[in-house]
Amino acid sequence: MTKNVKWTALTATNQLENIQAESQTHPVIIFKHSTRCSISKATLDRLERNWKQEDLPLVKFYFLDLLSYREISTRIAETFEVEHESPQVLIIHNGKSVYDKSHFEIEFTNIKNALRATSDIKN
Repeated sequence: MTKNVKWTALTATNQLENIQAESQTHPVIIFKHSTRCSISKATLDRLERNWKQEDLPLVKFYFLDLLSYREISTRIAETFEVEHESPQVLIIHNGKSVYDKSHFEIEFTNIKNALRATSDIKN
C-alpha cells in the first residue's frame, strides 16, 4: 500500500458489515490484491500512480491482501454477489456492489466515472 491512497486494511470479516453500513452514506471501494501475482502488482501500481485523492473526496478505500485473508475474499464474493477474482476492485454503495472489475480493467478513470454514474454520488 502506498501513500497516494488512504487505504484501510481489510483484516476481519466483521468489517464487511461496517462497509455495508458505511456505504449507505458514502461509496466504499474494496481492492483485492494477491501479493504473489505479477498482474495484481502491476494493476495496483498503475492504479496508485494514477490515483487523485482529491477527485474522490467522499470515498473510503479498503485494501485486502487476499493471500493473508482468503476467508474475507470468499465472504466478499458471497456478501456482494460477485465472482472471486484477483486483482479485483468493487464499489459498494447502499450495501451492494455496483461496480466490479478485475485485472487490467481496473483503472482510476473508470472507477471515477463509475462513481459519478451513480446518480446520488457527488464527487
